[in-house]
Amino acid sequence: MLQSYLEELRKTPLLEPAEERALWERVAGGDLEAHKCLMTAYQPLVFKIATSFRLGEAETLELIQEGMVGLLEAAENYDYTRQVAFSLFASYRIRGSMVDFLRKSSGQGLLYLDSEISQGFTLSDALPSLAATPTEVTEQNLLREKVEQAMHRLPQKEQQVLQEMYLEDRPAQAVADAIDVSLGHVYRLQKQGVRRIRGMLSRFMHDFNKD
Repeated sequence: MLQSYLEELRKTPLLEPAEERALWERVAGGDLEAHKCLMTAYQPLVFKIATSFRLGEAETLELIQEGMVGLLEAAENYDYTRQVAFSLFASYRIRGSMVDFLRKSSGQGLLYLDSEISQGFTLSDALPSLAATPTEVTEQNLLREKVEQAMHRLPQKEQQVLQEMYLEDRPAQAVADAIDVSLGHVYRLQKQGVRRIRGMLSRFMHDFNKD
């Protein structure tokens, strides 16, 4: 079944940059057909990410389903005017959905950076994979370094909130108790920190994609 699905994906035509931008412009205007074309064009990306986990066929098919959810979520949050390639933006959302699914299904409480923190950047993207090529490991290390640099530039309380909630996987209430502030204030610090990191990484993501 997985092989037949791959054969179908191989028939998917690649979009030229100008063609893709025109489709995103149509999507912004509410064109559902353009949205369908884009989601179809990016199904091979979901397949590629799912198979990188090197799981069995049944598990891989489940990851593909979860990845499609991530793809749709990425499309909902994507702003084509920011000059960040959708393939890069969506990859983190897709992988984040898959890692989240594996975390919940395994019950092992895997730690990860929520996709929202940096356009879908997850902790799994920053950790070297046994299946990763040397080039992919280099890219992962570079992304991890940039996120760490951005985290260190945050005000102390914002940095502490993001560190504990995303890297240490602590509940928001526990973080609020630890720094002696209200739960609402923790969520405000979280939102401010995420906004700052997005701003600090936006230029890097653009330059990274051009390379």
